Amino acid sequence: MTDHQAQRRRKELLRARGRSISWAAPLLLLAGITAVDLNTTERFRIVSWIVLVPGIAAALCGVWTTAVFAALSLLDYVAVDRAWPREYQATLPDFILVAFAGLLALLACVVRRNGERRMLHMRDIAETTRRTVLRPLPQGWAGLDHAAVYLAADTQARVGGDFYDIQPGPHGTRVLVGDVQGKGLGAVETAAALLGTFREAGYHERDLATVADRLETRMIRHRGHTVALGRDDGDRFATAVLLGFPPDAPDVVELINFGHEPPLAVGPTGVVRPLPPGGGLPLGMTDLTTTGPPPARTVTLAADETLLITTDGVTEARDADGDFYRLPEEAAHAPTSDPAPLVAHIRDGVLRHTHGRLSDDTTIFAVRRTATP
Repeated sequence: MTDHQAQRRRKELLRARGRSISWAAPLLLLAGITAVDLNTTERFRIVSWIVLVPGIAAALCGVWTTAVFAALSLLDYVAVDRAWPREYQATLPDFILVAFAGLLALLACVVRRNGERRMLHMRDIAETTRRTVLRPLPQGWAGLDHAAVYLAADTQARVGGDFYDIQPGPHGTRVLVGDVQGKGLGAVETAAALLGTFREAGYHERDLATVADRLETRMIRHRGHTVALGRDDGDRFATAVLLGFPPDAPDVVELINFGHEPPLAVGPTGVVRPLPPGGGLPLGMTDLTTTGPPPARTVTLAADETLLITTDGVTEARDADGDFYRLPEEAAHAPTSDPAPLVAHIRDGVLRHTHGRLSDDTTIFAVRRTATP
């Protein structure tokens, strides 16, 4: 379970019938301390424990509710203490302690609420960034059934260097899934640059190999720009899988692999077969070879087969014993080859395998042609 899911789970536990019941815990504590103090002997006076009540309220409730409990605790302290004979009543320092604890609890609650507002604001910014880089894709977009899950290793940032997109065009539909080396804003910026080029080249260029050339050129240009700015991005690269779905060949998929894990073809009966790896170098590394970008390969795909593409957040996921997540075996046990259930099955398996502790950004992407063009 991720930190965000755990936080949302805790909030759900503090609600009943859609309303917050966070006030119940400090109220029960207040009532319990009062009852115990009034029903025990003078040797077991615990009314000073009432300082815990505003502290609990500060951790669970809002500012005004915490203020109410701070005042209520002080009044209850005075009332309970006066119910005892004078020789057993608490001293003035205890009264000051209760009052001071209420003020500190109120201040702590204000700080907590301000921190939560800042966190929500940063989360909104991260969500906007994510939706800009990884734009939402309509269902059945460009004649493809698809599903995708992106899990950022940094749960606060919620966006990293993994990327994917579908681009329809006059020469067929193109799909790009990849992973930028490294983390942080530099990886996000590189992913955005590659996606921008893919969306233009994938639409205009007739040959998939030309789209690959454009992506390689964009990677080199972007890397040169960041180096000119004085940043240490001179060796950044990206692995990727570029797919082409020709409009006149419904059982054919074109594939160019830039050093990425090869896609898996998942059938409805659990049969999993890896597609050809391609043997190409990652984007940004063509200067290490004289052959240029990897060649395009043509693969025959059955109508009920789904292509499953994942980044190394899946293939390199480890459990507590250091064992890797077995993607082909898990994909073979998926209940169906439909993209959405297949992606959900792999996502749940990875989170179970790692106990929610992802060491790298994780993307799970599944796609196939729709039954009806």
